[in-house]
Amino acid sequence: MTFFATTAKGIEAVLAREIESLGLAVAGEQTGGVAFTGTMEAAYRANLWLRTANRILMPLKEFDCFSEQDLYSRVRKLDWPRYLTPSMTLAVDANVRDSHITHSKYAALKTKDAIVDHMRAKLGSRPDVNPNDPDLRVNVHIHRNRCTLSLDTSGESLHRRGYRRSQVEAPLKETLAAALVELTDWDGTTPFIDPMCGSGTIIIEAALKAANIAPGLIRERFGFQRWLNFDKTLWKGLTDEARALRKSKLDTVIAGYDSSSKAIKAAAANIRAAGLDELITLGVKDISDFTPPPGPGVIMVNPPYGERLGDKEELAPLYKQIGDVFKQRCSGYTGYVFTGNLDLAKRIGLKTSRRFVLYNGPIESRLLKFELY
Repeated sequence: MTFFATTAKGIEAVLAREIESLGLAVAGEQTGGVAFTGTMEAAYRANLWLRTANRILMPLKEFDCFSEQDLYSRVRKLDWPRYLTPSMTLAVDANVRDSHITHSKYAALKTKDAIVDHMRAKLGSRPDVNPNDPDLRVNVHIHRNRCTLSLDTSGESLHRRGYRRSQVEAPLKETLAAALVELTDWDGTTPFIDPMCGSGTIIIEAALKAANIAPGLIRERFGFQRWLNFDKTLWKGLTDEARALRKSKLDTVIAGYDSSSKAIKAAAANIRAAGLDELITLGVKDISDFTPPPGPGVIMVNPPYGERLGDKEELAPLYKQIGDVFKQRCSGYTGYVFTGNLDLAKRIGLKTSRRFVLYNGPIESRLLKFELY
């Protein structure tokens, strides 16, 4: 079988490496995701372990789709009782680009109609729709009049790990934070420090990686667990294996600081929910007072971007301060700044050794790398 792991634009190569590291066969990269092959065990393993994927889709059918009638008739032909009973609930997500069908909601509605009409004709009754918490989530992707119809094995997006109990303004998605950690090539044996940690997402993802904790262990459930063919024994074996691989302690420092006591309180709640209390150090500290332990190591900062008019000039001194702290106190470290504002990034005043183009939601952003000699 072929599966498709979706991710944010710019993270595809990172995700492909992750998939290969699980021993799964990558079948190709494209914008927004990576295809891989395997049995249902591969889908279970991908949901459990992948840190940078948003969803694991299982394509059922691919076909040309030039009208809503094309969509309806091709979807209705599938053997839906193989995947669904009238007592189960259903939801359809749709994404439409550069096609004769122009509205995603309309594509989702026509797909839902085709499925329930098939079920009613075959079995005499139909499943109800539950958009928030369905037993089966169907995904429709139409690009240039070519439709891929898939089942969503994940259910809720994989960025929802289950540890975020508290947050401050504009938190990073967990999957994006994990990608930032992966892009540093940090191996978990040297310090990893975020001196402006906010609600702690970056340091939590760093600790999950360093301690070899499968992020899916924190979640309560996945979409495939409600499928008709769910293999409980296989899933228990995979989760037992993952728990056995978890490290209980680390030989290095993972630390987060913030000038806001409210942010540190939020980070502490999230760290506790992730079960990482013993692995992460927290403290209330302004970046102007920050000095890391002796390097080498990684320092990562995700400062505010200044999206509102007038914010940019107010934030300029902060970006300059980040550059000064990197230069004066962080010798031996590799520094990273993730920002959606390239004008402000210039105020750091240090030469970058590498730039990664990523997207934080719709915002084109950069992860900037600084070698701090």
